[in-house]
Amino acid sequence: MASRVTAAAAGVAALTALSSGSTFVSPGVAAPSLRGTEGTSAPGAARSPGSGPSGSCAVIGAAGVAALTASAAKKHRGARSAKIVRQQAPPTSAPISVAERMKTDYTSSLPDCPPTVWNADNIDIDNLPPVKETSPLIIDAAELTELKTSSEAEWFAAQRERIMAQLQDHGAIWFRNFESTKDPDGFRAFFESLQLNPCLDPIHTSGLRAMQEKKSAVYDAVNKPSLAKHFVGLHNESTFVKTATYGAFVCFEPASEGGGEFLIADGAKVINDMDKDVLRRVYEDKVRISVSNLDLNFIGALPEDMRQNTADFFQDLIFKVVAPKFEMDLEMVYGADKTSPYRLQAIEHPQSPINTHPVTGQPVWFCNLHNHSRYLRDRRECTVPEVGMTDVYRGDLSNIAYDDVRHINEVCERNIVEVKMKKGDVVLLDNYRVLHGRRTFQGDRNHAVTWFESCGERKASGGDKPDDFMNDLINKTLV
Repeated sequence: MASRVTAAAAGVAALTALSSGSTFVSPGVAAPSLRGTEGTSAPGAARSPGSGPSGSCAVIGAAGVAALTASAAKKHRGARSAKIVRQQAPPTSAPISVAERMKTDYTSSLPDCPPTVWNADNIDIDNLPPVKETSPLIIDAAELTELKTSSEAEWFAAQRERIMAQLQDHGAIWFRNFESTKDPDGFRAFFESLQLNPCLDPIHTSGLRAMQEKKSAVYDAVNKPSLAKHFVGLHNESTFVKTATYGAFVCFEPASEGGGEFLIADGAKVINDMDKDVLRRVYEDKVRISVSNLDLNFIGALPEDMRQNTADFFQDLIFKVVAPKFEMDLEMVYGADKTSPYRLQAIEHPQSPINTHPVTGQPVWFCNLHNHSRYLRDRRECTVPEVGMTDVYRGDLSNIAYDDVRHINEVCERNIVEVKMKKGDVVLLDNYRVLHGRRTFQGDRNHAVTWFESCGERKASGGDKPDDFMNDLINKTLV
């Protein structure tokens, strides 16, 4: 459940050293909306200052460094955009049975996360369309009399088209009180019955999210004790380059000592609730997200005539040697946060905080500011090292006005719906429309997630995709 990773930032630092030959939230409780009706929520008051993780405090701080140029990324996205749009609509028949789909071993065949579909130009801020339905729609097994005569997997398969249509209308569906989804095999039967096609996490190489069940494409959902005290702010599971189309979060075991509630917010409602002047400013200015900091202050101690060449050397080294290990579109920038002229930050290229849904055309808040803003993260429970601190700037790398950040935070928190998942509960979400997050927790917790590229007939997998080297390395050694 994350979007950039603290551990990945540490990985960047370690890989840099190796490459150069050296050694090296608020306590409010939101009531979930029922049957798609609008829910109420208690926004969180600002917390006392602290450190923050990946995303606004979320443990998802710096997802590492990726050397994908903006022009290459744009070209790659354009080649796949129309295809992704078509993939979101389920076909009318299933060419492969659920039983056959269950036989697939995804260990080595899981396709890469699809490119982000951007359609963010010329959005009319003053005339945003109304939101007719919102999240989540609740489907409760205890209320389904037809389950008495059929298995849950059979019911999911029979209701597939209706469920996917409801997902497009509401943005998220909370499946409650189902028995079959209490273990990985049953969870997989759930998404295979809906003909959802798994893919890699968009930041698979960051290492934040280990694979629980590789053969079934099931990722860990930020359960590690080292991450328990990190508040995960609202975010889409995306980078400028890659975005999963759908996600399914499942609870195998709730936190044994409390907390860890799953959070969602409807991106369409978020922008409709925002002050138009604030929304217009951030839309026109665009945003840039910093995902990692490397403090190379030793450069300042070198003779003056050596400093510039040394700074250039490390900037080029990290961009060419370390960055390609990650799958993002980053620029290496010195001194963006003004703390030190020799702090090298990995920063995404300018992007719109608003996007339009690739199928419905609905404008949505498509920005991880609530999760990545340093100003917000410093006021939440976070214990991330400085290397993993994230931040969000204006497109020209100047600071976003704090009044605007506070307003965006207030609107996001007002739209949070807190989902208290029990064992076997699943939240299926449209990743382009609905943002998600997680509260801190105590004790042991086992939630998992699978990401999907499409729904319907499986597409032939082809082309290059990230391997598991960085994911395994960071999970075994750094997280």
